[in-house]
Amino acid sequence: MVGQGPVRTGVTVIIPGENVARDPMFAGYHVLNGCGEMTGLAWVGESGMLSSVIATTSTFSVGAVHEALLAYEASFGLPVVAETWDGWLNDIKGMHVRREHVRAALDAAASGPVQEGCVGGGTGMICHGFKGGIGTASRILPNASGRWTVGVLVQANQGERGLLRVNGVPVGKEIPGRDVPEPYASFFPTLTGTSSIIVVIATDAPILPHQCRRLAQRASIGVGRAGGLGENTSGDIFLAFSTANRGLYGLPDKRDPIAVSALPDHALDALFESVADATEEAILNALCAATTTTGVDGHTVEAIPLDRLLEVMRSYGQKLD
Repeated sequence: MVGQGPVRTGVTVIIPGENVARDPMFAGYHVLNGCGEMTGLAWVGESGMLSSVIATTSTFSVGAVHEALLAYEASFGLPVVAETWDGWLNDIKGMHVRREHVRAALDAAASGPVQEGCVGGGTGMICHGFKGGIGTASRILPNASGRWTVGVLVQANQGERGLLRVNGVPVGKEIPGRDVPEPYASFFPTLTGTSSIIVVIATDAPILPHQCRRLAQRASIGVGRAGGLGENTSGDIFLAFSTANRGLYGLPDKRDPIAVSALPDHALDALFESVADATEEAILNALCAATTTTGVDGHTVEAIPLDRLLEVMRSYGQKLD
């Protein structure tokens, strides 16, 4: 019954840095396929700045999370809230994410290891026919490329089972199973495709807004390597920001030129590679950390069987630690 659960949803909050609303960061975004939502992107594109914390949640909870971020002054007025559809497992029309849940997520946000799998906004998500959710990965560039760090967080809810690949191995074909029905079928019976993925990329490399946008584009490569195609009903939206060049707008009445630091464009290739690699790995981490989940109407989505995954990888000559 709508509003009665079961509840298989939540919210994940990313705090890019202290006082981001008053001290914004260079940022850019890319949309691989636009059947989805990430609020605040018009201003990110216009200004080249991120002025908000970032939240990911369920499709029907975007408004509630947006309102909560405004209430807690986590944004200057245009919060960045992204969604993917969890209606197969979650009582999505019950819209169970409330202001207090966003507050709790903000209070709990901390540096260090990130919980993955069926947590936060990823609680009810499905990825390549297996249980999906939140995944993270990072890379540190070699000394010759500046030792910059790239971190990626995904809310993975995309892809068909048969297309899943892990390090090039056709895992989805080797672990066949029942595909979860098209998530929008009950609303739009004529649509085909799969659901969505949100990718958030952070780096300490000093890059400008157009370079952040170029980094965001490279998440498409990682999604594609894992088997995502940006299908017709998939919302594949990627945001990248840089934590460098802080303090640019501390004096709003100042009219003098502002000095910024930026890598030359020809130095970005190592960052591009890191974004692609970390995005692919973050999707795999979301799959491996998720657990079998039963939700609304008795719908159950199985976690990827890790023992079978290892068998498949070894059968294709993959050397595993």
